[in-house]
Amino acid sequence: MNLAIDIGNSSFKAGVYDRDRKIRVKYSGTESEDSLAAIMSGYIIRKAIISSVKKENSMISEYLSRSGVAISFLNYKTPLPFRIEYRSPSTLGTDRIAAVAGACNLFPGLNVLIIDAGTAITYDLLKADGNYTGGNISPGLDMRFRALHDYTGRLPLLSRDDSFGNLGVNTENAIRSGVQSGLIFEINDYIRNLKKRYRDLKVILTGGDCSYLDAKIDYEHITEQDLVINGLNYILNYNA
Repeated sequence: MNLAIDIGNSSFKAGVYDRDRKIRVKYSGTESEDSLAAIMSGYIIRKAIISSVKKENSMISEYLSRSGVAISFLNYKTPLPFRIEYRSPSTLGTDRIAAVAGACNLFPGLNVLIIDAGTAITYDLLKADGNYTGGNISPGLDMRFRALHDYTGRLPLLSRDDSFGNLGVNTENAIRSGVQSGLIFEINDYIRNLKKRYRDLKVILTGGDCSYLDAKIDYEHITEQDLVINGLNYILNYNA
């Protein structure tokens, strides 16, 4: 079986796959031997692929090596089921590469916009011809709340809440309305503008905030929480 590991800025995600069938997924705040042991328990893992936005974690590779697992670390040089046309591929986050691979697997031969709403929110476009030219990076919800608090003298640190409208009637409501409505407007406008160029555009929403944002998007889309680790497994199978 395969093991796909995604180490993000604020979470650790891993999935066990039997070829292309997802068997088990675990989410954790931090990576550790205990979390890996729990994920792998009861399964014979032969191959693993790792995507990390952090520096390489020797603990993970050492544990997997001791367990007899062949390890691949995803990077822009890894053979992929699509073509990277990003002008600085060495700076391209491997989580974004994996998400594009997941989109390629879900919608082969179609134009796809991938919206990954996590610590940062990324917008990536995979074109129907199999070319990935890039996308945009924007602050995520929590980062926006944190920035208002950290870079001002009196604004409180808040978190998401559905009690907001288009215009705030007090400071807390104004912050929530500005941050949350602003992000929702941003997402919907990205989709609206790209649909003008790609009328058959498919939209995938993923990332830690995807469940919160799901019902707030005005356009047809699918929500796939595990898009990145699914894409990692797809890349692993592609290189088998």
